[in-house]
Amino acid sequence: MDETTTPAGTPPAFREALRFWLKLGFISFGGPTGQIAIMHEEVVERRKWIGESHFLHALNYCMLLPGPEAQQLAIYIGWLLHGTLGGIAAGALFVLPSVFILWTLSYVYVAYGSVGWVASIFYGLKPAVIAIVAHAVWRIGRRTLKTPLMWCISAASFVAIFFLQAPFPLIIVSAGIFGLVLQGTRWKRAVLSAGSGHSARASRAPQDDEPILPPRPRPTPLRAFKVLAVCLLLWGTPILAAGITLGWHHSVTTEGVFFSKAAMVTFGGAYAVLPYVAQQTVERYEWLSTPQMLDGLGLAETTPGPLIMVVQFVGFLGGWNQPGSLPPLYAATLGALLTTWVTFVPCFLWIFLGAPYVETMRKSERLTAALNAISAAVVGVVLNLAVWFAGSVLAPAPGQVDVFAALVSIASFAVLTLTRFGVVTVIACAGLAGLGWRFIG
Repeated sequence: MDETTTPAGTPPAFREALRFWLKLGFISFGGPTGQIAIMHEEVVERRKWIGESHFLHALNYCMLLPGPEAQQLAIYIGWLLHGTLGGIAAGALFVLPSVFILWTLSYVYVAYGSVGWVASIFYGLKPAVIAIVAHAVWRIGRRTLKTPLMWCISAASFVAIFFLQAPFPLIIVSAGIFGLVLQGTRWKRAVLSAGSGHSARASRAPQDDEPILPPRPRPTPLRAFKVLAVCLLLWGTPILAAGITLGWHHSVTTEGVFFSKAAMVTFGGAYAVLPYVAQQTVERYEWLSTPQMLDGLGLAETTPGPLIMVVQFVGFLGGWNQPGSLPPLYAATLGALLTTWVTFVPCFLWIFLGAPYVETMRKSERLTAALNAISAAVVGVVLNLAVWFAGSVLAPAPGQVDVFAALVSIASFAVLTLTRFGVVTVIACAGLAGLGWRFIG
């Protein structure tokens, strides 16, 4: 992405990390799998700011939380590198670019009724994302699936979610319980020596891929109370302000309340919660129509940031369609900002509250067994998403193959695998190729 000024294996200066998080916010395409792949390549492989086991340890915890796991992983890594300030910077910059981009696209949508130029620009981007996700499956799987048992867990995870449509949280929880059970059997070595290897590395001095990180505060009841109080105050104050100034039945206020509740149950990623959000916002609150919801999903998928950013589009349309006594654009902007705020502020709460406890348990063999099994299951889940995404992009209709998309995807994977060019170069070239192809066509 840019030349790092910090030697590999050394924690970066805060200013250098800040530049990275800002750039990540502009290139975090491809949903959680693509975003996690980008972070893994940059933070672990290229810059070596944290080690492989530490990355997977943090990822496994974030996969268990409600909300966008990629943003929570960014907060966790930022917190590891630079404490609370680093976590705030990483989490905020992860979504801020998409906030401004999606607000602009939302206004263009309601004012002019056409976003075709967005699809033209990003036509070449989706097949490149397939390559990014496939590259992530290959690289993370190579380091996680080190024993036949881990391969079996990963395969079972893929079969369960792809063929049986098993819920994502059920797969993750089942894998964790399976790892705990195996830890007390003769299969203990297979589950402890595989994957991220938390306890093995934690018990030794840091190695080349385990840089020494600054010490983080130890968990205490007082610290937990302070974190909880501050985050809940930040979470709820804007809703109270909207209710007092606009009324408790105004669309902006009800959006804040509804999406606060949704933030508590968004387990399994955006795809798991979007059907519920779509049903409630379209049928119950009537903030937007079904075609508008589908257009919002299209906009969210072609902009950087988590796919759950579609809720900002919903908030914008809700304020625009039901402005009350406010000017439509003003109500739409308030709705979009409040919806985004109550969706992402809880992510900081989960990390700042739980990460210190998770860090203290890195030497626990029981936790290691559970998280290693979860790591293997995650590989299968990511593979499922890669296959699903590839099918929707490369075969947009039954019996039809998008040759251009297939060529871009193959070329992007080859560039990522065989050359030193990074994700930014691949994304930029693929986007320009898509724009040129559509223009010629």
